[in-house]
Amino acid sequence: MIEGVIVKKVERFEDERGWLSELFRHDMMEEKLYPPMAYISYTHPGVARGPHEHVDQWDHFVFLGPSTFKLVLWDNRQESPTYREKMELLVGEDNPSAVFIPPGVVHGYKNVGEVMGMVLNFPNRLYRGWGKKDPVDEIRHEDDPNSPFKLD
Repeated sequence: MIEGVIVKKVERFEDERGWLSELFRHDMMEEKLYPPMAYISYTHPGVARGPHEHVDQWDHFVFLGPSTFKLVLWDNRQESPTYREKMELLVGEDNPSAVFIPPGVVHGYKNVGEVMGMVLNFPNRLYRGWGKKDPVDEIRHEDDPNSPFKLD
């Protein structure tokens, strides 16, 4: 495990109508993680997003399915006791999970399943700030061919 990364199993409550999952609750998270926005993305099989990291933002990804994702994280915080550690998780349909990723932890994921996969994110910062007037809080490692952070 990487210091500060929080991984929580997401429970599915099933009945004859289908299923329901709680994605987050303020009574089960620190106030610094409260989300001011949310977004959903779908990723084609075999496609990766990232790796990148944030300077100030926490990401709160929820992988419920459909599909399965390989999520890879690297601790890029020099002051961290797990600096340069790498962590891999298989999350999604067979392992519904919520993953909180602190600033300075590089992360990327790849859809390793056979269908389009859905990912939800509830970051603790607005993308590009209020009114989308600020710079993007992202360091993109996927654009650097010499990056040590590779998903495969």
